[in-house]
Amino acid sequence: MSNVSIMIAGVGGQGTLLTSRVLGTAAVKAGYDVKVSEVHGMAQRGGSVITYVKIGENVNSPVIEKGEADILLCFEKLEALRWLEYAKKDGAIVVNDQRIDPMPVIIGREKYPDDIISKIKANRSNVFTIDALETAKELGNIRALNIVMVGFLANKTDIRREIWYEAIRETVKAKFLDLNLKAFDEGYKMAESYSN
Repeated sequence: MSNVSIMIAGVGGQGTLLTSRVLGTAAVKAGYDVKVSEVHGMAQRGGSVITYVKIGENVNSPVIEKGEADILLCFEKLEALRWLEYAKKDGAIVVNDQRIDPMPVIIGREKYPDDIISKIKANRSNVFTIDALETAKELGNIRALNIVMVGFLANKTDIRREIWYEAIRETVKAKFLDLNLKAFDEGYKMAESYSN
């Protein structure tokens, strides 16, 4: 694997930080150099949160500049639109098709944009839209949506599935382990059957 830059974007409470730890742990176990940077933003529940994960043979800095992300992993569609310019033109954009109104929308100062997915697809050709929230609901816990997203992404890497399982076992609390392993498998299967 040549150096890969992954930017994870979501809102507080969606598990972006845990996701970066799972990705980083899996990559280290697979023998890669990894740098992770957690940029919390307004990390309280509902605020924008981003993290950077860089994976490769020799990674010097975790920071991802505009136009540098090979993969933009987005847990909410407005966050995908907000951070889109950080993705390379040919980069992969994986979007959880979920709406979470930010505070300016909640208080009526701004309007939530229409047709976000269409706007993203108008700018990028490599867009994957999935309903990770619905899958997590079916598994019994909406907080597993981040690991559904990890499973989807994992399917597109050369890191063996067993290594991802090990990474999840090391980073997820024991009481949520079974749920998260199932969430990972559902995301992985979703990627196998995905069509744009």
